[in-house]
Amino acid sequence: MTSAAAENTPGVGDPEAFAFVQALAGELSRGKVDLPSFPDIALRVRKVLADEEVSQEKVVRVVSSEPALAARLMQIANSAAINFTGKPITDMRTAIARMGFNMVRSAAIAFAMSQLKKVDTLKGLEQPLDELWQRSAAVAAMSHAVARRFSRVNPDTAMLAGLLHGIGRLYILTRSTRHPALFANQAAYNAIVRDWHAPVAKALLENWEMAEEIILAVSEYEDFGREHDGAPDLTDVLTVGHLLAAFKEHPDSLELNMHDVAACKRMRIDRASYEKLIDESEHEIEALRHALGV
Repeated sequence: MTSAAAENTPGVGDPEAFAFVQALAGELSRGKVDLPSFPDIALRVRKVLADEEVSQEKVVRVVSSEPALAARLMQIANSAAINFTGKPITDMRTAIARMGFNMVRSAAIAFAMSQLKKVDTLKGLEQPLDELWQRSAAVAAMSHAVARRFSRVNPDTAMLAGLLHGIGRLYILTRSTRHPALFANQAAYNAIVRDWHAPVAKALLENWEMAEEIILAVSEYEDFGREHDGAPDLTDVLTVGHLLAAFKEHPDSLELNMHDVAACKRMRIDRASYEKLIDESEHEIEALRHALGV
């Protein structure tokens, strides 16, 4: 979206909303979009893992420099969802080897997202930040389970995509602190989020040099009519994971909302297969959510 597209967002007749959207469009057009106040450790982990030849020792050093993140990684490595043997993992090297770099990247992002509500400049946003974080963790855990049972997509990659699916919303929320009156017009704010979160997420993840399949999934998972050839891909998994997480407590509504969703048809998921997934995976999903810090 560009500055010209700002005028097409419903609700921007509100001067505060229009100013916000114009600022957002300007940031996207300049590129190099980044999250304000995002904890430094997540950025350092992202940078070190961007090197495909990085040694495990270097990853251990970077992760261990932040004790709270290191503790979270140990918790994830010892969770029922990852450590099937039940034998305690007590050193970081073994934990990272067991988890894999994708899971380490996910854990760093999860840790950073959970810490944002403690940032002074975001005071007053604790509740929406927490709600967004809870939803992201739920989608991440569900996408992990969906990938394992209904596709050949790497479950750890699916979990990372699930964690990042709301990153555009997060960016808009953190930027809204500059326009406090915007929250008084909830309809305008919701319209901005609806129309802008996908292009914002795309720009942000491109700046973070995320894998193309993750950028595509986070940008297009809400396109329920999306078609493509071949086996179910990461975008399909995220689409289904998002739907299942959103309607987990409302199976009747879920069945209605799954109707005509192309990804559900490709993965042959109906209410019966969904209920079987929940029955077989509930412990795993809850273990992952707990390990992520929810």
